[in-house]
Amino acid sequence: MTDHASNTSTADNTSTADNTSTAPATRAEVAAAAISDLFRGSGEILASPIGLIPSLGARLARLTHTPELLLSDGESTLFADTPAIDEPFTEPEGYLPYHALFELMMGGKRHVVMGAAQIDRLGNQNLSAIGPRDHPVKQLLGARAAATNTVTHAVSYWVPRHLRRTFVERVDIITGVGQPQTSGGERFHDLRRIVSNLGVFDFSGPGGTVALVSLHPGVSLAEVQQQTSFALHLPERIETTRSPDATELTLIRDRLDPRNLREREVPTP
Repeated sequence: MTDHASNTSTADNTSTADNTSTAPATRAEVAAAAISDLFRGSGEILASPIGLIPSLGARLARLTHTPELLLSDGESTLFADTPAIDEPFTEPEGYLPYHALFELMMGGKRHVVMGAAQIDRLGNQNLSAIGPRDHPVKQLLGARAAATNTVTHAVSYWVPRHLRRTFVERVDIITGVGQPQTSGGERFHDLRRIVSNLGVFDFSGPGGTVALVSLHPGVSLAEVQQQTSFALHLPERIETTRSPDATELTLIRDRLDPRNLREREVPTP
């Protein structure tokens, strides 16, 4: 593996004064920085971000605090470069066939950020169908590797629209496994966080239930509670999600997403 020296030098040598807009961080940029922080201190693991904002966050992490983070094309190649989110990788650095990928996964050397059509208070995720199991009213993406992900390595979730129909008391179908309800089921289980367009959450509530970590700037607790179908565990002091710093904003706006695709996924309120 390379040490991604070219990535870190780009971040270190960026001229904040020349390239960073004076505009404050948008909601999308705050969310991207929050996802970037999911990988902080991870070391040389495979980041598997699914979606636009997760991809932006993972690439931001590699260009700043975690240069050793591994990124792939989602097929069989690891890459040394960190292009804009709508541009292809061009500098292959390693071969990652499926048998090697599964060995890496089983060793816990991966952190995937998945989406969720539904997620409940125990962290169970639904990507399969909406409605009764035997007679669903809507077919979704399907299980894919969600269940395997949740029992072999770190998993976080990205929810671009925080709504009651997404944050539900109980998912219709369990695709990704939430907090184990039987002894011994937690050995390789590693649910980390949920990042939505409203805030950041973890599983530090009673019995491993969803708890509020921070509210994004401009978001009220009442808004989050109104858009959540279950009672969130609340900290003694409610924090505000950090905004990306000047270097991060430069990287987001000028290098990683110069065409502002992030605004389509998380529009400015």
